[in-house]
Amino acid sequence: MASGKEIRTQIKSIKNTQKITSAMEMVAASKMRRAQEYMRATRPYASKIRNVIGHLAHAHPEYKHTFMIVREVRRAGFIIISSDRGLCGGLNANEFRATIGKMKELDDQGIDIDVCTIGKKATRMFKRLKGNLRAEISGLGDRPRLENIIGVVKVMLDAYENGEIDQLYLVYNEFVNTMTQAPQIEQMLPIKADDSEKEIKHYWDYIYEPDSKTVLDGLMMRFIESQVYQGMVENIACEMAARMIAMKSATDNAGEIIDGLELVYNKARQAAITQEISEIVSGAAAV
Repeated sequence: MASGKEIRTQIKSIKNTQKITSAMEMVAASKMRRAQEYMRATRPYASKIRNVIGHLAHAHPEYKHTFMIVREVRRAGFIIISSDRGLCGGLNANEFRATIGKMKELDDQGIDIDVCTIGKKATRMFKRLKGNLRAEISGLGDRPRLENIIGVVKVMLDAYENGEIDQLYLVYNEFVNTMTQAPQIEQMLPIKADDSEKEIKHYWDYIYEPDSKTVLDGLMMRFIESQVYQGMVENIACEMAARMIAMKSATDNAGEIIDGLELVYNKARQAAITQEISEIVSGAAAV
């Protein structure tokens, strides 16, 4: 059994760790609330533009944008959003597991993979897997700006327009609630028709001003940018929620360990006191 001094040192060390995890839990809770507010503020725009684009896939415009043309898939691209830091439970691991599963499914069909990563964890992971990493960016903070991600997104869009990739997927964590974050793998290109509304029973077209090419070129770029940005905002809210839960669990576990060590320390101290009393009694009896 460890000595009383060693046990006291362990207890002190774990208490210090507990203070750190408790502080990190409170910081993550505060950041999570702000991230949730920002996420909910951006969701309506991302949802509406997704519906509009889905409707356009039913239309018959005189100009067919490249993003709407379905072609044989020989190479697929993934834009993978992750956190820059760890200490957020299995958030990134679950996302990577789902992504690798999808990549394996495509690889079994003879489809090659290109990757663009947003976040240090994704970059390290797919460099370690020696994937074809076309672009990467990290260090965007808790409030990323759209202009900071346009460059890496454009790399993948240019590759699609040039025929270098034939499908483009977006991977991120969707915020369901504080306890649940669900990995999402969404096909962004080619754009799929929106069949979610049952009342859509016929095709239609729109009146474009000044012309369909100008409108659709601008709209498609806004659509891709909005989906990637919304994925980043969702992922940040997930990261803060997962970190808060992980730090709370770490704090609670530290408390349990401290309780166990204090019990061991008290037993060791009691044993030492009993031994001293026995030695005193034995000495007195010998005299």
